[in-house]
Amino acid sequence: MTLSFFDQFMSPSYLGIPLMALALTLPWVLYPTPSHRWLNNRLLTLQGWFIGQFTKQLLLPVNLGGHKWAVLLTSLMLFLITLNMLGLLPYTFTPTTQLSLNMGLAVPLWMATVVIGFRNQPTIALGHLLPEGTPTPLIPVLIIIETISLFIRPLALGVRLTANLTAGHLLIQLIATAAFVLLPLMPTVAIVTSMLLFLLSLLEVAVAMIQAYVFVLLLTLYLQENV
Repeated sequence: MTLSFFDQFMSPSYLGIPLMALALTLPWVLYPTPSHRWLNNRLLTLQGWFIGQFTKQLLLPVNLGGHKWAVLLTSLMLFLITLNMLGLLPYTFTPTTQLSLNMGLAVPLWMATVVIGFRNQPTIALGHLLPEGTPTPLIPVLIIIETISLFIRPLALGVRLTANLTAGHLLIQLIATAAFVLLPLMPTVAIVTSMLLFLLSLLEVAVAMIQAYVFVLLLTLYLQENV
């Protein structure tokens, strides 16, 4: 029973063929394609309004040099939200519970912000490793600490997204198993447990959206430091 709780995080395969690529491609099929008409339907209008409002809030603290990342960051946000939300459906797989996938998204984007900083303003980028007014004896120690914190950023991005989604899925499965086992023994307790499971599912929907937003927001803050 203990091992079966973690079976949901295994990469799916069919006839020995991994289905990770299919799971990553599916979200893009669900979004409607904008048309060339002057007036769109309600779904496209709502989608365009949401993307516009999100892009405006996301790039609010970023100067004009970072607005080139608007399409990339908005697409990443929609992609992560869709993957996280689809993973809450029964008999589905959540690719974002895989640390390798999250690190594959976090490391290149973080590296791009660092490279942009060293290319455009190398003095300011190096100045982030040593705060102003640092006492002379503490300079070597602070440089080491700031360098370590710089390289930990992509790891924190990937681990945060993986840990939150994995913990939520495990908790949902544990409570669902408890409700199923208690149903013939103590129906009243099982009903209360099912109500708790429903509330937890609503919480996980919020967590799925918030974690995707936090992932992109932190990338935006890293970009702001280097643009």
